[in-house]
Amino acid sequence: MFLNTVLVVLTDLAARFLGNTAFRQHFHLLLSAVVMFGPALSFWVSQHSIFAKRSHFLYRMFLRSGWGWTCVFVGSFVFLLSFSIRRSLSLSMRHLSRLGVAGGLWLGFCKLLDLLENATGSCYESLHAGQDVANGQPLLVLREDESKSECLKAGMLWRGYEVSEDVFLLCLCCLLLAEETAVFGPYLSLGGISDAPLRILFLFCVILLALWIFLLLCLLAYFPQFPTQLLGGALGCLSWRGLYQGWYRMGPSWYCPGRPGLGLLNTKASSTEAEDVQPNHDHCS
Repeated sequence: MFLNTVLVVLTDLAARFLGNTAFRQHFHLLLSAVVMFGPALSFWVSQHSIFAKRSHFLYRMFLRSGWGWTCVFVGSFVFLLSFSIRRSLSLSMRHLSRLGVAGGLWLGFCKLLDLLENATGSCYESLHAGQDVANGQPLLVLREDESKSECLKAGMLWRGYEVSEDVFLLCLCCLLLAEETAVFGPYLSLGGISDAPLRILFLFCVILLALWIFLLLCLLAYFPQFPTQLLGGALGCLSWRGLYQGWYRMGPSWYCPGRPGLGLLNTKASSTEAEDVQPNHDHCS
């Protein structure tokens, strides 16, 4: 009973916070400010910290498979919430298709960014024996007719026009998590049934959102790369705006999955209550 009470209190507080209108309207601005000014933290953090090593457990365990973790927890939450309300597999799959669309967009952009880096980059060999007198850096000798994969396999350096895929992924996952979990607050306020499994999944999503924000701050502070990280963050925000603020507002159809919570929030209350809550959700979703 005690653990269940703690779960209910924590999830109610988190749902109220994530479902708040001000948070939904300004979270993308907060995330943009983090990406823009986060590299300034490099002046205060220690490079001897455990987070200054790319081999750290959090980077290896979560960052390299960030989209997979997001799909597992968000997908489970969205499916359980939608199916527990309507008992409709087709409706649940329609809401889940938003994750498929975002995943396809992410993979497509990664392929395009990889092609861009290959097209604009060059391979350089570092000559450790000689030093550049001007800045004390190793001399770099251009190696022509080398692809990026061949260059990296040979232990050489590839320099090209880069966009940080890690920052792009983290920003997109954060915005997606905020959008998909924001419906839980209005759902509870309408008297929706929320058993322990649903609340646990929601709590996992909240923890994952906090973890992505923490990893984003770590990348910006310990591995600052301007402007590649800024471009990655901008691409993540533009992807979110194009999907959740653009395409999904067109309403559910064969070519559009619709906004989060659409067709779900008005099932646990009267039509008057639904009309009071739905506009607030529509404004931010």
